[in-house]
Amino acid sequence: MIIVCQKCSSRLQVDETKVPARPFTIRCPRCNSNVDSGWPSPALQESATAIGGSPATEDPRLDQPIPAPLFELAQQSPLANGNASATEKLAELLAGLVNQPSAAGRIQSGARPSWDPRKALVCVLEDNRELIARSLAENGYQVFVAQDTRQAVDRMRENQLDVILLDPRFDLTEQGNVFVTREVNILRPAQRRRLFFILLSPSLRTMDAHTAFLNNVNAIINVNEIAELPTLIERRVREYNELYKEFNTVLGVPGV
Repeated sequence: MIIVCQKCSSRLQVDETKVPARPFTIRCPRCNSNVDSGWPSPALQESATAIGGSPATEDPRLDQPIPAPLFELAQQSPLANGNASATEKLAELLAGLVNQPSAAGRIQSGARPSWDPRKALVCVLEDNRELIARSLAENGYQVFVAQDTRQAVDRMRENQLDVILLDPRFDLTEQGNVFVTREVNILRPAQRRRLFFILLSPSLRTMDAHTAFLNNVNAIINVNEIAELPTLIERRVREYNELYKEFNTVLGVPGV
């Protein structure tokens, strides 16, 4: 086992066959200080991490992933709900492609092609899921709704998402806020720039840039303004894309 010296941060290798059943103390050969093996933390023992069954403690090779399912509008157009023939669907898709500007033109303008909708993951309380998912879907988003932490994390690992909406009260039993935020924070910088992370807060002020910076999110929206959610997101994303316009142009990628 490995024990870290609290004084000089040296990593000490200890033979597990000689470790006593109770906590013990050894002397650090580098700084000559006593190093305590440490007592179990009651807070850790009661946490979802210690109990198990959380995305952080499970081995992904042992279980099949259960990503958040795609949200589908109940009332859809005949073309979307399958009443149209396969030929009509193909013709609609081809027409959309033909009417798109060239790739160079899209990159220059920062426009996102209509056949590539933004992918949004909704991690909020059950009371707000339907309303939020519907409002985003009606505004052209491809929406995935997570019922719990496992579904949220699996979807984040499976898809390159564009927008994540997180309520800090999401799946409190499994520490959903902690694990979703962790998945965002471990992204490489190039991936993180392509993700718009929104904190849906019951107490913080909408579009408070300073508080958003302190929480490592791109925007904050108060839950009392859910009715204006698509408009607020579009406004903030437009500002975000403008900020990175030159950067995206050099990389040859459209905005978020």
